[in-house]
Amino acid sequence: MLRVAIGQAYHLKFDPKLWDRMQPYAPLGSLYAARVARDNGCEVYFHDSMLSESVDDWARFLEKTKPDLVVLQEDNFNYLSKMCLARMREAAARMIEDARSIGAYTVVGGSDVTDHPEYYLNKGAHLAMQGESERTLVEVVRRIIDNPADPITALRGTAAMESSRIIIHDRQPVIKKPDVLGYPAWDLVDLERYKRIWFETHGYYSINMVSTRGCPYSCNWCAKPIWGQGYQSRTPEDVVAEMVFLRGLVDPDHIWFMDDIFGLKPRWIKHFAEVLNDRDIHIPFKCLSRADLLLRPGEVKNLAASGCETVWMGAESGSQKILDAMDKGITVDEIEQARQALQEVNVKTGFFIQFGYPGEGLEEIRQTLALLRRTLPDDMGISVSYPLPGTKFFENVKHQLREQTNWADSNDLAMLFDGPFPTYFYRCLHKAAHADLNLFRSWKDLHPTRRLGSLKRFARVFYRFCRWLWFRIGLLFLATLARSRRAMEQIPDNVPAP
Repeated sequence: MLRVAIGQAYHLKFDPKLWDRMQPYAPLGSLYAARVARDNGCEVYFHDSMLSESVDDWARFLEKTKPDLVVLQEDNFNYLSKMCLARMREAAARMIEDARSIGAYTVVGGSDVTDHPEYYLNKGAHLAMQGESERTLVEVVRRIIDNPADPITALRGTAAMESSRIIIHDRQPVIKKPDVLGYPAWDLVDLERYKRIWFETHGYYSINMVSTRGCPYSCNWCAKPIWGQGYQSRTPEDVVAEMVFLRGLVDPDHIWFMDDIFGLKPRWIKHFAEVLNDRDIHIPFKCLSRADLLLRPGEVKNLAASGCETVWMGAESGSQKILDAMDKGITVDEIEQARQALQEVNVKTGFFIQFGYPGEGLEEIRQTLALLRRTLPDDMGISVSYPLPGTKFFENVKHQLREQTNWADSNDLAMLFDGPFPTYFYRCLHKAAHADLNLFRSWKDLHPTRRLGSLKRFARVFYRFCRWLWFRIGLLFLATLARSRRAMEQIPDNVPAP
């Protein structure tokens, strides 16, 4: 029996912001790979780097298991894997080296592998799977079992080093009906450890699932290296069946559906709510959607009926000019209407906000802050425009790219191209936007009765006002500094000194 070791390079420990937040989720992409390998007759050993202290744990795991085949499959459902934080890429290189040192045939897959197969092949990987990897992994396993002494060449869905050149072969067709894959190999990961961490930190346990693969929309900054414009959906029955399974296995209190877009197909969410009711399953969840989809008749009511607790949507900007430049396909009015519709059915709203897109100046930033004040989302995630290969945005700014091409971690917020303002401005803006939102939330607590209320609430408003004022002054100073530096950079070198 072929001995297969499966892991991934994402270590929560290497991302300080997320380590402090401590909301770990198991790597679904790796667990699906483990399921596929086991279903095809392999003896599978699983290493979960998510909670590892260092890459040294991987080396010890390999020495213990002595696999014939090593598969590093990054989690394509984790957007941070798509961005490929520099620290994780370095970890992947070390893990490939460790796998080769024990003589294992080494295969890698994921978003960054698809975009940059040359990096991983030059680090020692035998094959770099391209795009969706499950079918490719099946072919790899069969080739090794049938011809263990022969090198794998010309395999569809891979990139490989052939005669000192990297050859990228055509991809495998995507899986149109993901139900056929079955559930991730949940039994191979220590879910009780995840549960214990969640309870110790947050008092409840959240687990992750996916009901779809891909996204058909055309936001021009969003990379789609795995599924392109495709969108494949599991049936509501299959999703609910997995929820029933997980309830019996580990009894989660909450689910995060990691889909790029949850319930895109018409009537899918309504059907989902009906199946949940029939199976007597009631587990609160959060998901991602779009403002325009949330305004479809009955959409938010069906979400609420299915147990949705929080919807995150890519608001991105309060400037219609920027939304249009992004090819976002929504309007500022739709964002506000979707927020209102969710409030009416007691579903919380999270906004993803993106600063730094080309064409955004101080006025567009003010419009975004104004949107946040008007809508007061329950949660907010802020990022800076990040050029990813394969996107229209990347092509537009590639001549402006700087030496740093990836963030070190998710809190980096480095401006990777010659954007409207420098990195230090956006790091301050990140804090200023949160301070702004917190201040107006606190003011709303006092506003309904037009009274100051308790001393504690007044003190909170006063503290948040001071914090807001500090960051607002800082932003104005940094904006002035940035404009001055840009003006100085535009002075020709041959201008004589006064």
